[in-house]
Amino acid sequence: MSRARQPPLVTGISPNEGISWTKVTIRGENLGTGPTDLIGLTICGHNCLLTAEWMSASKIVCRVGQAKNDKGDIIVTTKSGGKGTSTVSFKLLKPEKIGILDQSAVWVDEMNYYDMRTDRNKGIPPLSLRPANPLGIEIDKGRFPQKDLESLFPGMSADFTSENFSAAWYLIENHSTTSFDQLKTAVVNLKKQANKKNEGSLAYVKGGLSTFFEAQDALSAIHQKLEADGTEKVEGSMTQKLENVLNRASNTADTLFQEVLGRKDKADSTRNALNVLQRFKFLFNLPLNIERNIQKGDYDVVINDYEKAKSLFGKTEVQVFKKYYAEVETRIEALRELLLDKLLETPSTLHDQKRYIRYLSDLHAPGDPAWQCIGAQHQWILQLMHNCKESYVKEQKGNALLHSPMLDLDSDVRPSPIGHLSQTASLKRGSSFQSGRDDAWRFKAPQQVVFVEKLTKLVVSQLPNFWKLWVSYVNGSLFSETAEKSGQMERSKKNARQRQNDFKKMIQEVMHSLVKLIRGALLPFSLREGELRQYGGWEMKSELSGQWLTHVIQTVRLSSESLTALEIPNDMLQIIQDLILDLRVRCIIVTLQHTAEDIKRLAEKEDWVVDNEGLTSLPSQFEQCIIHSLQSLKTVLDCKPGEASVFQQQKTQEDVCQLSIGIMQGFIDCLEQLSTKPDGDIDTSHLSVDVSSPDLFGSVHEELSLSSEQRLLIALSNCRYLERHTFLNIAEHFEKHGFQGVDKITQVSMESLKELDQRLFEMYIEFKADPIVGSLEPGIYAGYFDWKDCLVPTGVRNYLKEALVNIIAVHAEVFTISKDLVPRVMSRVVEAVSEELSRLMQCVSSFSKNGALQAKLEICALRDTVAIYLTPESKSSFKQALEALPQLSSGTDRK
Repeated sequence: MSRARQPPLVTGISPNEGISWTKVTIRGENLGTGPTDLIGLTICGHNCLLTAEWMSASKIVCRVGQAKNDKGDIIVTTKSGGKGTSTVSFKLLKPEKIGILDQSAVWVDEMNYYDMRTDRNKGIPPLSLRPANPLGIEIDKGRFPQKDLESLFPGMSADFTSENFSAAWYLIENHSTTSFDQLKTAVVNLKKQANKKNEGSLAYVKGGLSTFFEAQDALSAIHQKLEADGTEKVEGSMTQKLENVLNRASNTADTLFQEVLGRKDKADSTRNALNVLQRFKFLFNLPLNIERNIQKGDYDVVINDYEKAKSLFGKTEVQVFKKYYAEVETRIEALRELLLDKLLETPSTLHDQKRYIRYLSDLHAPGDPAWQCIGAQHQWILQLMHNCKESYVKEQKGNALLHSPMLDLDSDVRPSPIGHLSQTASLKRGSSFQSGRDDAWRFKAPQQVVFVEKLTKLVVSQLPNFWKLWVSYVNGSLFSETAEKSGQMERSKKNARQRQNDFKKMIQEVMHSLVKLIRGALLPFSLREGELRQYGGWEMKSELSGQWLTHVIQTVRLSSESLTALEIPNDMLQIIQDLILDLRVRCIIVTLQHTAEDIKRLAEKEDWVVDNEGLTSLPSQFEQCIIHSLQSLKTVLDCKPGEASVFQQQKTQEDVCQLSIGIMQGFIDCLEQLSTKPDGDIDTSHLSVDVSSPDLFGSVHEELSLSSEQRLLIALSNCRYLERHTFLNIAEHFEKHGFQGVDKITQVSMESLKELDQRLFEMYIEFKADPIVGSLEPGIYAGYFDWKDCLVPTGVRNYLKEALVNIIAVHAEVFTISKDLVPRVMSRVVEAVSEELSRLMQCVSSFSKNGALQAKLEICALRDTVAIYLTPESKSSFKQALEALPQLSSGTDRK
C-alpha cells in the first residue's frame, strides 16, 4: 500500500500585503498533484478557490478576495493531503481614495466625487472641483493606523469633498509632521484661493465693460434724437409720433447690434453644428472606419459598429442621418459580397469557413451561405479527385505531370487518421517494398498504386472538414449569439433538416467517385463502358501483381477506417467495403495465377541432387512456393471489422478451388515433364535472369549423367513423398487460411499424382523387367538344349544366374536412389520373371526325368533366391510352373 501524501505547507506569498483583488503567488510544498486535486484555498479567512490557478505542486496563483480579517494565514486544502498549514501570513490593506491627478502604482477606477447636477450650469471643469493639494504645501503622510483614526473621529471623513469632512483628521493624516511655519503658509494659500473666488464676479463685470459702454452710447443717441423731434411742430396725434420714435429707436438698435447679433447667431450655429458632429461623430466616421477595418480584416469590429448604427439610426427620419446610414449600408453590402467570395474560395480551412459564415449571418446576408459553402466544397472535392486521375493518366502516357495548384494540398493538410499511411506502407513479408518511404518508392511503384495513394490521401484530408462543416450546420454551432437571438439559428436547423437527403447524396457521390476511380485504375472490367470512359483511361500493359494489390488494399482499408472514425453512417461507406471485397478477391486470383506460373517454372530449377531419402529439392520448393503465396495473402484473407469473408460468394469459391487444383496439377505436369522428356527437350526459352544463373548450368551438366531409369526412380521417390507429406501439408495450409473445397483440391490432386506415379512406375518396370524377361527364353534353350534329352543336373544353368544378376542390378539401382522403393520395384520384377518362367514351362510338351529334375531345380532356386519379394501373383506363377513339371517318383530325386 502506498504511503499517504503530506498535507500542504505554504512557505511564501508574494506580495505579502495588498488590497482586495490583488494578484498573489503562493509557494510551498505538496500543493496538490493537479488542478483537480486542489479543493480549497483561503486567504485571511476568505475563499479564493474560484480565482485560483494551479501551476505546480509548489506554486499557485490567485487573487485575494474581500477578506474578513486584516491579517491571516494562507490555507491550502487538497484531496491527496487534506487541509494544510502556513508559515507566512498576508496583510489586507484597505483601499485608499486616490485623486484624479494623484500618482498611483496601480490602476484606480474613476469615481465621481461630486454631483454633476449641482454644478451643471457653472461652467467649471470637473477637475477643478477637487484640487490635488488644497493647502498648497507638501503632503507628508503620517503613520497613524487607519483604525485608530476611525475610532477617534467616528462618523467623520478625511475627504474634503464629503459632507462629514473633518479638518483635524485631514491634518493628522496628511500633515502630521508639517512645521508651524508651513501651516501658516497654507493659511495664506487658502486665503488667496478664497479671494480669487470673490473676485470672480468683479472680473466678469470688467470683461463686459465694452458692452456696457456701447449700450450707454446707444441710449444717449436715442435720448438726443427724441429731444430734437420734440421741438418740431408736426401735425398728428401723439400716438403716431410715439410709434415713429419707437420705430426709429428700433432701427437704430438693430443697426447698432446687427453685427454683434450676427456674430452670435453664427457662433451659435457653429457651436450647434460642432455639438451635433461631436455627438454623432460615430455615424459620420462610420463609412471611413468600415473601409479601414475591412482592409485590416477586422470584420468583428465592422459587424459590431454596424449593429450599433442599425439600432440607433436604422429608422431615423433625419435626412443627414439617412444619407450617412445609406452609405453605411452600401459598404456593408460590399462587405457581404467580399465575405461570400472568401467563403466560396477554395482551398480554405474549416476555421475560416466557420468564421465567414458567422460573419455573414451576423450581417443578415440573404440566402443560406452555409449551404452554399457546403455545395462549393462538394464540387471542389470532386474536381480534385478527377484532376488527380487526369494528371496521373497523363504521366503514365509519357506526358510530364503538370503542377496543378488544385493538387497542392500541403498548405491545407490537417492531421488525420490517415497520417500513418506512410508508416504502414510496406508489407510484413519479404517483398520489393521498403519499410520507409524514400523518394525511390514512387519510381518503383506502378502509376495506379501511386494514384490510389494520392487519391485516398486527398479524400481523407478533405472529407473530414466537409463532414464537420455539415455537422456544425446541423447543430447550429456556426452561428453567433446574435444570430441565435434573431431566430436565424432555428431557420438554419430547419433548412438543415430539409437538406439531409441532399447532403447524403453529396457524400454518396464523393464515395462513388472515389470507388469508381480506384476501380478504373485497378479493376476496369468491373465498370460499364460509359463509366470506363469517365473513370478509366489507364494503359493496362500488365495487371498488377498480388504484392501491389495487397498494398492497395491496405491503403483503402486505412482510408475506410479514417472515414468510419468521422461517424459517417455505414450505409454511405458500404460501397467502399464492396470495393475492398472485390480487391481482395482479385488479389487472391492474381496471386494464385502467378503462383501457378511460378510452379510451372520449377522444372527449370530441378538439380537432380538426391538426399538420403531419395528426394530432390523440388517437393520442398513446391511446398515453400505455395506457403509463401498463402502467407502473402494472409492480410487479404483476414477480415477487418465490418468486412465480409472473401469466400462468401459461390463463384469465388469455385474460382479459387479451380486455381488451387490448377497449381497442384501444374506441379504434377512439371514432374511428368522432368521424368519423360529427354535433356534436350526441356524448354529454357522463358528462363528468368535469376534462373539462368551459373548454378543452373552446373546442375544441368550434372543431370546429363543421369539415365532415364534413374530419373524415373527419382520422380517416383518424389511422388511418394508428395503423396504422403507435401500434399497433406499443403491441404492443412489451405484449411488454415480459410480456403473452401480443400477436400476436393486434395482428392483431385491425389488422383492425378497417383495416375502419374503409376505411369512412371509402369514405365520403369518396362525398362527394367522386359530385358530380364526377354533373356529367359533364349537363355533356357541356348546350345540347343532340350528338356527331353538332357544330362543329370549338376546345378543351375547360366541363364538363371544371369537373370539373378540383372535382378540384383535393379535392386542396387533402386536401393541407391530410395530404399523405400525397393520392395515395390523388386516385387513387380519378380512377378514378371516368374510369370514368364511359368509360361515357358507350360509351353514345354514333355520332360525327361533329368529335364524335370533340372527344371524344378532352377525354378526352386529362383523362387528361394527372391523369396522376400514374392507376392501372391508371383507365388501363383511359381506354383503353376512347378505343376507343369512331371512328378518325381523317387525320394532321392525329390531331395
